[in-house]
Amino acid sequence: MVNSSRTPVLQTEALTIRFGGHVAVDRVSAAFEAGSLTAIVGPNGAGKTTYFNLISGQLPPSSGTVYLNERDISRWPVAKRARHGLGRAFQLTQLFPNLTVEENLGLVVQARHGLGHRIWTLASRQQAVRTEVESLLDTIGLTERADDFARALSHGAQRRLEVGMMLAMDPQVMMFDEPTAGMSVDEAPVLLELIHRIKNEQDRTILLVEHKLDVIRTLADRILVLHNGRLLADGEPESVMQLDVVRQAYLGELSDEEVA
Repeated sequence: MVNSSRTPVLQTEALTIRFGGHVAVDRVSAAFEAGSLTAIVGPNGAGKTTYFNLISGQLPPSSGTVYLNERDISRWPVAKRARHGLGRAFQLTQLFPNLTVEENLGLVVQARHGLGHRIWTLASRQQAVRTEVESLLDTIGLTERADDFARALSHGAQRRLEVGMMLAMDPQVMMFDEPTAGMSVDEAPVLLELIHRIKNEQDRTILLVEHKLDVIRTLADRILVLHNGRLLADGEPESVMQLDVVRQAYLGELSDEEVA
């Protein structure tokens, strides 16, 4: 469980969204500290991705609040949240496919430094930008692929490039929605090891939506379990996953009345 004595980097308070008569996320309150990795789990339709969308700004809440460093960001647009340290990777990669790996990273780095979005070759002449790009390439393990077009990378390598682009924004919070979806058995462990290193070495707050229990047990400090949009459990992975009510909900076997 996250130590409540420290000020959280990210917090949701009674966060709720309704679509007509359906409550997709129902008064979810949670706080996330620097250096923590929280897995958000639950059966299909539990509200996991919708909760992510509320935090990152893809959806406006019907009620409740999202705080980043104690500032209410509930009505901020996505771009403003990103500028203030909230990064998110989606289930589908968000890359510039016709640019090289180095150019993809360089555009993000130069944008963060206020150098605009024009020609990467202009920014490449600036040593500070180039040094940062080289460091990112090393972090994501794509130094040898720097001159390859993003479209030529395998799915796993594209996901690592996407993580590098998120890191180039220097976020405090990194959000991953099923990061290993569609990956081969060889590629998935490489990405998971990268996320693990980022968490351990860079003191970033990481939120992860994931279905695979082995991934959760390996990476997570903490689990939030959602069921029908409500927060069902919150705690350390082993203790939470042993709860009967959680195991049943995770398998989609509980009725609304049983978790009310």
